[in-house]
Amino acid sequence: MADARQRKFDVLIVWKLDRFARSLKHLVTAIAEFESLGVQFVSLRDNLDLTTPSGRLMFHVIGAMTEFERSLIQERVCAGLRNARAKGRTLGRPKLQDVTTASRSTIWRRRKQASLESAQSALV
Repeated sequence: MADARQRKFDVLIVWKLDRFARSLKHLVTAIAEFESLGVQFVSLRDNLDLTTPSGRLMFHVIGAMTEFERSLIQERVCAGLRNARAKGRTLGRPKLQDVTTASRSTIWRRRKQASLESAQSALV
């Protein structure tokens, strides 16, 4: 938004509406601000022309549907996590058991932590 306020661009092009905004409220607010700044908004995938009344109606309908879809996905993920916990499954990344299977970054982090701990103990 800061770039739009500074008039660094005239047109904002997005792939899809749901890639730009996470909620209908945010989408409507942002589009209104772009309009007041004279910045055009183009959604390639949704093929919206916001200069006509029918385009604005479709904008609101599509925005509401994308927010609804995002909420459904969120509910399904939460339900799946609850189901997995109820079945006793351990969620998340498994703990590393053997250093030989550790990645280079993991080994580097462990060495760095060990050297920091030894330096702190030397100060005591």
